[in-house]
Amino acid sequence: MAQEKRYEVSVTPSVQYLPEQSDEKSGRYVFAYTINIRNSGNATAQLISRHWIITDSQGLVQEVRGLGVVGAQPVLRPGESHEYSSGTAIATPVGTMRGSYQMVAEDGTRFEAAIPEFTLSVPRVLH
Repeated sequence: MAQEKRYEVSVTPSVQYLPEQSDEKSGRYVFAYTINIRNSGNATAQLISRHWIITDSQGLVQEVRGLGVVGAQPVLRPGESHEYSSGTAIATPVGTMRGSYQMVAEDGTRFEAAIPEFTLSVPRVLH
């Protein structure tokens, strides 16, 4: 159990619809998201890469893989966090994002930090 806590990262997303960058008539809905990544374990770890699964309400899935986050591969000591903002576009007013970050601890252990699923929604659609 103590070993599990050693490699633990919590991910907190927040999202915002960007009407000024969207073109609803053409089926382009743009969202900005901010992610807070916090090392809640007790081992220093570096974020190496990311894997996103973006799904619109018609079931169209986009998978995005890449190194780092917005050009950075932050090293997080226990208790430290890293926040960044990015964006995505989908073809429907509602969708979801989820995924994982691939991490490497200072002792060489590789582990994944899950990104909990969150909703992309034009404000007037779900409320």
